[in-house]
Amino acid sequence: MRYIILCMFLLHATWATAQELYIYTEPASNVPAKSISAKLSANYAEGMRRGSEGVVQRYRPEVYMGLSKNFMLRASGTFANMHTDAFKFESASLYGKYRFLSKDEAHRHFRMAAFADASISKAPFRYDEIALTGDKTGAEAGVIATQLINKLAISGTVSHVQVLDKSRFDEAPMNLPYQAMNYSLSAGYLLFPRKYEDYQQTNFNIYTEILAQQTLDTKRYYIDMAPGVQFIFNSNSKLNLGYRFQLGSDMNRMARSSIQLSFERTFFGVL
Repeated sequence: MRYIILCMFLLHATWATAQELYIYTEPASNVPAKSISAKLSANYAEGMRRGSEGVVQRYRPEVYMGLSKNFMLRASGTFANMHTDAFKFESASLYGKYRFLSKDEAHRHFRMAAFADASISKAPFRYDEIALTGDKTGAEAGVIATQLINKLAISGTVSHVQVLDKSRFDEAPMNLPYQAMNYSLSAGYLLFPRKYEDYQQTNFNIYTEILAQQTLDTKRYYIDMAPGVQFIFNSNSKLNLGYRFQLGSDMNRMARSSIQLSFERTFFGVL
């Protein structure tokens, strides 16, 4: 009986949320309660600063903890050579998300969540773009709304980010971006399987995401597009491949395009 219940749970989880496991953004849904996910992401880009010609790279290990059905935590770190000549430890961050609204029906739901993120980075302040995934020390807070309808999931995020670099508190601070608004719009579609017969079936999802930022002090912006594909194996393992490229910007950026590869494994009920 326990095996049957577990299979039903995994099948439901795969059907209900597979196409909203976005590659570059978080949905309003959480990691399943009492579960842990381990994830490793690799990001590759063409270096644009002097002395970094060729491919630069960043690796990001992450651990997700589903403390309840409504609350999850994520701890992560980065190792990279995107800002320095040597490949070394770069940053650490802690992220929390609380789902405060759920309207669930058969094969559809609407959910909203609030999140907060804090990061400490050793990377030098080189670029206009504000990102807490290794580049800057700072804090971010925002709201996510996700709508699932059958095999299509659409999600939007709005957040405010503050850079807490020590240069901001100098008597004569430099003309650098220290605060910004982030916007994203993500869509995911479950392409295969056409019909579920077993929870061990491999899922194939396709994604398109729009990622944008507007700094509030220096008035600079970027808009990126990030298509991607995803495979889910045995309802507990996820392989992602995404390509992010710039649509428009007036920022001094680390890269105008990048490739991201990641693998994630979820351990259900271990907490």
